[in-house]
Amino acid sequence: MSADVIVQALPHLGHQALFGAIAAAGFGVLFNFGPAMLIWCGAAGAFALAVRSGGQDLGWPLEAASFAAALATSCSAILVRRWLGAASGAVALAGCIPMVPGAFFGHALLGFFAVTTVQPSEAITPVVDAMQYMLRVSFTLGAIGAGLAIPTHLIRNPDY
Repeated sequence: MSADVIVQALPHLGHQALFGAIAAAGFGVLFNFGPAMLIWCGAAGAFALAVRSGGQDLGWPLEAASFAAALATSCSAILVRRWLGAASGAVALAGCIPMVPGAFFGHALLGFFAVTTVQPSEAITPVVDAMQYMLRVSFTLGAIGAGLAIPTHLIRNPDY
């Protein structure tokens, strides 16, 4: 990979990281984290979205890039566990929530709703499209969950 390609990818990665940080900090607010933990949530979200976007820029499918990002985020949270304490797993989770493919889920639901309006002979295409979107959502959520869980189970914390 040449230096020009890396330089061209930086604005895109920065954009993804910025909005991943904002979204993850928002989920940290929903989780009732304090101000100091919100910064960690933002950092986790920025890192997760940057890793996933980098993977997708390299041609990885969404599911594989999401798995790698969740795995990297969970490992990073474990590495900084001394500063995060027992909340390291929750911070990693808040950082990975912005990777949930909500647009695909929306397309799947709209496709299922569209089946109720068409004639039975015309229903096969919307059903197949909706199922494809739903499968992508399911596999991506599974990849994120596995990426978060694997490091936690492999590296046991004696504090728990």
